[in-house]
Amino acid sequence: MFLHVVGHNQRFRVISLAFRRSIETISRYFQEVLYDVGELRNEMIVPPSTSVHPRILNSHRWYPYFKDCLGAIDGTHVLARVPVKMQPAFIGRKHTTTQNVLAAVDFDLRFTYVLAGWEGSAHDALILADALERTDGLRVPPGKFYLVDARYVVRPGFLPPYRSARYHLREFGSNRPRDQRELFNLRHSSLRVTVERAFGALKNRFKILYNKPFHPYKTQVKLVLAYCILHNWILRHGHDEHVPSEATWAPNNNDAASPNDVHLDNASLAQQRDTWAEQMWQNRGSSRV
Repeated sequence: MFLHVVGHNQRFRVISLAFRRSIETISRYFQEVLYDVGELRNEMIVPPSTSVHPRILNSHRWYPYFKDCLGAIDGTHVLARVPVKMQPAFIGRKHTTTQNVLAAVDFDLRFTYVLAGWEGSAHDALILADALERTDGLRVPPGKFYLVDARYVVRPGFLPPYRSARYHLREFGSNRPRDQRELFNLRHSSLRVTVERAFGALKNRFKILYNKPFHPYKTQVKLVLAYCILHNWILRHGHDEHVPSEATWAPNNNDAASPNDVHLDNASLAQQRDTWAEQMWQNRGSSRV
């Protein structure tokens, strides 16, 4: 019954007809299973390993530049059903009510941190700040970092691409990078695709994410966490046929940063990014783009 709800967004009254159980019984067991899945959070959603991931270690495109990278961070919008008086705050960039979900993903496509519940109108940088301030929030070990998109500023622990430079392979077409900034961006995007593919797998499997759930908002928030837990469980115990291939990935259409954010970039990390970009450009002849 629980899987019918999360997989197909079916109402309790429809499930009651199929299973010949009362709506009260279905609701009670649904809440019990949702609670039990949520209790697996500390077991299934764990911080990533601090060792160099084999995908990076075995590639001249990414090693040694990204050897301290733990994964990628991004936000995704999930359709939400909220009372009319709350709807203005939940109108996201797609002009419908959503909750903005922040997640960190490692290079095995597993969620290592999830923060759900923010309104669709909230900026990703604000949600990240909240994640860092929570007592049980996101932690980045010293010297390590996550890849983020251009909506975030350069700061210790978080490395965005260069702004105002071509980023994804589709933007290049048959043309090769023209300078070190474009080369850095292309390699950055080929690693950050991890988080987009994880979100794609989540939404491909749990179709309820493409519809407005028939549940109170607090339950909707818990459901997002449950989906991520089940996603990790499936990856741990078998192959996931719902993961989209890298070739089908399309970057966010809202990767542009606010002009006012540029002055907030951390100078030392921005300089380190310049150093890596220059080294990539000098060594580009010994590896694939």
